[in-house]
Amino acid sequence: MRVPALLLAATALLAAACAPADQAQPTPSGPAVAGAGDCAKDRLRTREPGRITFATDQPAYAPWFEGDDPTNGRGFEAAVAYAVAEKLGYQRGEVGWTRVPFGAAIQPGPKQFDADLNQFSVTEERQRAVDFSSPYYDVRQAVIAPKDSPVASARSVSDLARLRLGAQVGTTSYQAIKDQIRPNAQPSVYNTNEEAKLALGNGQIQALVVDLPTALFITSSELRDTVIVGQLPPSGDRPERFGMVLDKGSPLTRCVSSAVDALRADGTLSTLERQWLADAAKAPELT
Repeated sequence: MRVPALLLAATALLAAACAPADQAQPTPSGPAVAGAGDCAKDRLRTREPGRITFATDQPAYAPWFEGDDPTNGRGFEAAVAYAVAEKLGYQRGEVGWTRVPFGAAIQPGPKQFDADLNQFSVTEERQRAVDFSSPYYDVRQAVIAPKDSPVASARSVSDLARLRLGAQVGTTSYQAIKDQIRPNAQPSVYNTNEEAKLALGNGQIQALVVDLPTALFITSSELRDTVIVGQLPPSGDRPERFGMVLDKGSPLTRCVSSAVDALRADGTLSTLERQWLADAAKAPELT
C-alpha cells in the first residue's frame, strides 16, 4: 500500500507539465496533470485515438523485457511502459507495441510510435533529433567477478577495497572505483572494455567495474563464468539516465514526463527497479 504523503507528492508533481525536452535532463513545467486536463486520455494526441503505442527493438532482452515479448509487461522497461500508460488513464488492452531498431528510433523524422523504451541514454546530441521523457532509470555501476571466486560473495563496498580492480579508462566506472570503493591498490586501467574483460578472464584483476546494462550483457552473453557481485550505491555525481524517446516536438512529451515523475515520486520506479534489476537479474545493491 502506498503512503498517502507520497500520493500527495505524486499528485503535486502531476500538476506540473514538462517543457519539451531540450536539456540533458528534462524538467516538468506548466499545468499538465496526467489523466486530467490537457493530459486526459481523450485529449492526448496519440497515433491512434484512445490507444497508446510503445516501441522497442527486436529482440528485446532480459531484464528489460522477458521472453522477447513486451506485451506481457514483464521486465523493467515493459513494466515501466504499462505503469506510465496507467497513469495516463489507459487500460492494459489500450496499450500497443511495435518494433523499431535502436538507431532508427533516435533518427530525425516522424515516428511509428508514441514513445520508445530501449535503454536510450539522454544526451544533448540526441535531443537535437528527438524528445526525451523525464528519466525513468539512473544507470548504476556494477561489479563483475568469476562465479567461483571468493569475490562473488562480497556484500559491501568495503569488501571490494582489498581487491585488484579494473575499468576502462575515462569512464564513470573508473571514477566510481576511485570515489566510492577507494581500493587499497591502484586500480588497473584499460583502453577498452574488451581489454578489461580479457584481464578479468586471465586473473590480472579480481573484479571489473562497468555500468549495470553492460554488466548484464557481459555476464549473460560474453563471459558466462562470471556473475554480477552487486551494484554500487548511487553516487552524488550526475548519473547517466535512460528516458523514453518521442518524436521531436511531440505533444505527448510533457504528459508522459508528468507520468514518469509521478511514478518516481510514489516509489513505483524504485519498486520496479528492485523487482526486475536487483532481484530478477541477481544484481543486489552493495551496502
